[in-house]
Amino acid sequence: MFNTDTITRFQQLETPFYYYDMGVLRQTLTACSDASAKYGFHVHYAMKANFNPKVLDMIQSFGFGADCVSGNEVKAAVEHGFGKEKTVFAGVGKSDKEINLALDADIFCFNVESVQELEIINDLAKAKNKTANVAIRINPNVDAHTHHYITTGLEENKFGINTWQLEDVVGALRSCSNLQFLGIHFHIGSQITDLEVYKSLCIRINEIQDWFEDHHFKVKVLNAGGGLGVDYHCPDANAISDFESYFKVFHDFLHVKPGQEVHFELGRALVAQSASLVSRVLYVKNGMKKNFLVLDAGMTELIRPMLYQAYHLIENLSQKPENLSLKSEVGGQGETENIDSIFKTQNVELKYDVVGPICESTDCFQKDVELAQSYRGDLIAVRTAGAYGEVMASGYNLRDRVACFYSE
Repeated sequence: MFNTDTITRFQQLETPFYYYDMGVLRQTLTACSDASAKYGFHVHYAMKANFNPKVLDMIQSFGFGADCVSGNEVKAAVEHGFGKEKTVFAGVGKSDKEINLALDADIFCFNVESVQELEIINDLAKAKNKTANVAIRINPNVDAHTHHYITTGLEENKFGINTWQLEDVVGALRSCSNLQFLGIHFHIGSQITDLEVYKSLCIRINEIQDWFEDHHFKVKVLNAGGGLGVDYHCPDANAISDFESYFKVFHDFLHVKPGQEVHFELGRALVAQSASLVSRVLYVKNGMKKNFLVLDAGMTELIRPMLYQAYHLIENLSQKPENLSLKSEVGGQGETENIDSIFKTQNVELKYDVVGPICESTDCFQKDVELAQSYRGDLIAVRTAGAYGEVMASGYNLRDRVACFYSE
């Protein structure tokens, strides 16, 4: 992702910033599109992962739909050309305002997460003399074997409807004349790398769709959600997730009946590897037991390591052998350092706690990172920041929102 020309360009830019490699994004979208088309599957992009305008425009150009979890995401989907017939609206806490916005947009489907929500959507649709398409989000009680903060398919999670509530669901559907039942929806978690988990999900989907049809509700749409993980440890070697194997699991184990559509909602797997957070070393602090690299980026730019204890590969771009002839300029400091003068230290590796400038002890990207000996002004890249990076940025400590730059 980072050649010498790219690093030279970075030297002139104020840090921190998000760097988007649009070539990686295009390759990823192509791989997903080709793999899903083989089976006639429908893919909606989970907009919560990244709603950068340039990213949205490229995703839309591939013909993907949009998976939204707020009214403003529905608006963004419409504004960026995602067809209303490809837009779905999920979320455990949709407000009346958001539901009305989606009804006015005539979106494809609401993924409904409670019996009460069914009744509210019905009432709001009736007031507009409309019929709302709905799919029932069901907790299959399948363990995604991922971080407990991003597991969503167990009975103790706040999302979806538990199977023991399904009798109430069909009762509400029968009484709600302004709802059209389309199908069933599932999402068991995020950053799932064990494809065996999806086999278990398929088995539960098969059982639950049979239950609905036994109760005289025709299931037209099977929405299996998303959650496919990415390789945070080796982003260059494994830049593109294994979409072929992922979709094949559903082809092999899901019982798709004549006339049914199979839908997916992928986010992280489409965008994560397309961006990095690029920062500079402000200070190097050497202690008796710890060395610290203090960066000009922190939890306000990438909160995942602090929130989920998530791993991101950290690279010192200035200390790569091919970049040691470059000069590093500290943005806004007017101070330069000739990297040639430290060439002989390039093989020295030290352990650093890589931390940010925020006034919180938790503002640490990673502890005991092995890096080439690092210096003030060195460029640092925190990789795989294209999902839940820019979209989760905040102005805490009254920090400026940082810029985005893109590959040519």
